[in-house]
Amino acid sequence: MSEFLIANMAPIIFASMVVFLLVGFPVSFALAANGIFFGLIGIELGLLGPQLFQALPDRIFGIMSNDTLLAIPFFTFMGLILERSGMAEDLLDTIGQLFGPLRGGLAFAVILVGALLAATTGVVAASVISMGLISLPIMLRYGYDKKLASGVIAASGTLAQIIPPSLVLIIMADQLGKSVGDM
Repeated sequence: MSEFLIANMAPIIFASMVVFLLVGFPVSFALAANGIFFGLIGIELGLLGPQLFQALPDRIFGIMSNDTLLAIPFFTFMGLILERSGMAEDLLDTIGQLFGPLRGGLAFAVILVGALLAATTGVVAASVISMGLISLPIMLRYGYDKKLASGVIAASGTLAQIIPPSLVLIIMADQLGKSVGDM
C-alpha cells in the first residue's frame, strides 16, 4: 500500500485538492490543509524529514516580516478604491471626451484608462475586471462589437504585467533579492 501511495503521491495530492475545493473550502484553507495533511503523510512514509514542520514557524515569520510583500494587499486595495469610488469611471468619461471626435476614440480611452489602472493596481485580474465592469456597458451602448470591446478590455488589462510596479515584478524582486526599483 505504501509503495502505491509513494508512487502516486502527486495525483493523490491534486485529487484531494480538487475534493477540498468541491466541498466548498476557501482556496487558502484548502491549500494549507492539503499541504499539512500530505506533509504529515510524507513524514510518516519517510519521504520528508520532521525538520520540515519545525522550520515552518520561521518561514511564516520571515514572510510576514518582509516589507516588500506589503505592496500586494496595498495595490489590491488601491484598485478596489479606484473602482468603488467611481474615480476610474470619471477618468474614462474624461478621456473619452478627449478622444471623442476620433473614430474608435472610446477604445483608445479604454486602453489609456486601462494602462493607468494597471499601473495603479499592478494586478492583471483586478484591472481586467474593473475595466470590464466600467467600460464594457459604455462600449456596448455606443455600438461597439462585443468581440472588439472585450478584446480592447483584455489587452488594456494585461498591461499590468509590463507597466511597473506590477505585483509580478515585486514578487520576482523579492525572490531574487534585488530592489523593486532595479526590476
